Amino acid sequence: MKYKDYYAILGVERTASDEQIKKAYRHLARKYHPDVSKDPAGEDKFKDAAEAYKTLKDATARKAYDRLGSHPSGEEFQPSQDWGEQFKTQFGDGTSSFDGVDLSDLFASFSQGRGRDGNGREQSHRNRVVAGEDFDVTTQITLEQAFSGTEVDLNLSVPTYDEHGQMRREVRTLQARIPKGATAGLRLRLRGQGSKGQNGGRDGDVYLNIALRPHPLFRVDGYDLYLDLPLAPWEAALGTVVEVPTLAGRVNLKVGALASSGHQLRLAKRGLPKSGGGEGDLFAVIKIVMPSEISERETALFRELADVTTFKPRSEVFKQANHAN
Repeated sequence: MKYKDYYAILGVERTASDEQIKKAYRHLARKYHPDVSKDPAGEDKFKDAAEAYKTLKDATARKAYDRLGSHPSGEEFQPSQDWGEQFKTQFGDGTSSFDGVDLSDLFASFSQGRGRDGNGREQSHRNRVVAGEDFDVTTQITLEQAFSGTEVDLNLSVPTYDEHGQMRREVRTLQARIPKGATAGLRLRLRGQGSKGQNGGRDGDVYLNIALRPHPLFRVDGYDLYLDLPLAPWEAALGTVVEVPTLAGRVNLKVGALASSGHQLRLAKRGLPKSGGGEGDLFAVIKIVMPSEISERETALFRELADVTTFKPRSEVFKQANHAN
């Protein structure tokens, strides 16, 4: 079989704690999930990370993996006979033969092999209580869906086991309700929707990680939204009332005279709804823009303004420069 360095796949040291391993896996699962990743190799990286985490999160399986030793990734190797006897890994005819066995199959069989009951007696896979596997899944939703709430369909490849402990995979479709106000990084637990437990073991859970698709207008910070608000120079100078888009529709916003680029105007409770009640805010960020073309009359008016104004836009720059010297 070919060796896979599960620690290198997760990007952790061999001495990493359980929490460090879990954190590394969740990061990779979100990064390389097929619904999110643009990496051509993202799906393979996602599967490798899941395989590595499945082994290393279990103390006994991790101990068995560590006893295999360290080899270059992709190198052909065979576990020793002592290894098979120590960890009681049985294949097919009951012998510790590893011919034609993949490393992932090895530990899938291992995790479904022998264990001990509540009295410390060894039990086989036929009557061993085994908890179902948990899954981390990332789904992308639009900002509009986050604002109103939505339902998404999830397609999971879930391992199942027959009465002999042999693993096969089946595709399961789940429907998940995402509450309104869901923000990036929110983690929802779908209890009992993972793989089935065996012999009375609890069913696994699905943890749904929320990611937001980029929006053409709004930027998101928690429950607050930010929107660039273009103003013409005369609107910024004289003040005006403008229409502003929000996720609930357009509203009027008063802009005071002498508005500056970068100044933020707050529209209270126009952001995302909060799970505990209330809403975030929408901030309109002023951006003064110029027309792409101006007429002769407009040019003359700008020149007249330049002749009469006492405004010195760069005075603060030179004041700071003189102070620095």
